[in-house]
Amino acid sequence: MERRNITGEMSAAELAEVLSSVRAGDSEAWGELYRRYAPAMFRFCRRALPTPEDAEDATTEIFMKVRQKLGTYDSSRPFTAWIYKVASNHCWDLLRRRRIRQDLETGDIETMPLEHPDPDQLERLQAEHSSKEVRTGLAKLPDRARMALVLRYYSDMSYDEIAETLGVRRAFVGVLLLRARHQLREILSGSAGSGELGAAAGRS
Repeated sequence: MERRNITGEMSAAELAEVLSSVRAGDSEAWGELYRRYAPAMFRFCRRALPTPEDAEDATTEIFMKVRQKLGTYDSSRPFTAWIYKVASNHCWDLLRRRRIRQDLETGDIETMPLEHPDPDQLERLQAEHSSKEVRTGLAKLPDRARMALVLRYYSDMSYDEIAETLGVRRAFVGVLLLRARHQLREILSGSAGSGELGAAAGRS
């Protein structure tokens, strides 16, 4: 999971030194922090938001917030978890403000197909499809479904963290993830033959 493995992530001692310098107004230290963490934040935003332009703008805005909120960071907690929390809140707020269509998000839970409860389904989909295909599929999901998958599988958030970010009950998170995985499978499978795939998976 990216939250556990950001390329070039600093050691605890290095991070403490850089954060101290950033708080003191050191622009070089800020540049180093940005260089280490911005690529992972962009990848997160690219999956959470509809377009590359949205992701680029959001990454810049997230780091503006990181700089503003750095005084609230509790150094006893992982910095990576904290910065992902800032990013997820920003992306979700952005989507809510835009009011992108959410017609599939509030349908009756009772009508949701339940033949794919396997939590490893997303990993299989990623293995069977290119990164571009998965990203395109994610972009077609309703906002809340897409964010749930991104928060769980790409930033390794707990059910409690997802519930807090999305403003839903913790008990609903599992249902939301199940629905989202099913919808993504249907999108990636395509309308033609998706029924056969679903039936075959249900029998396996």
